[in-house]
Amino acid sequence: MRTLLFVTTALAVIGLAFWAYQQNYRTQQTISETEALQDRIAAARARLGVLRAEWAYLNRPDRLMALAEISYERLELLPFRPEQFGRADQVAYPLEDPPLGPITGTVEVSSQGLQP
Repeated sequence: MRTLLFVTTALAVIGLAFWAYQQNYRTQQTISETEALQDRIAAARARLGVLRAEWAYLNRPDRLMALAEISYERLELLPFRPEQFGRADQVAYPLEDPPLGPITGTVEVSSQGLQP
């Protein structure tokens, strides 16, 4: 009886050690994936910062005005003046969207042609 208890306990310890090893391996793998994802996010934020800087550089008012003057004959662009702009409270928004009627027919749904 005592031998059966020792063997069962030894098997339980071996099983728990194997389970703990697997959990540790999965945890390390998840940490590695998370760090790689954080590196990708940091790189994407850096690229976004560069793109925003380039956009700001390309949209300088003096540059846009010079481009408008250069291509006036072809595009007939006029420079912006302050009186051309309005305030948000001057915009006429529609009061309400028209109400949607009840759905009376059937809707065909298909995933055919979709790529995974």
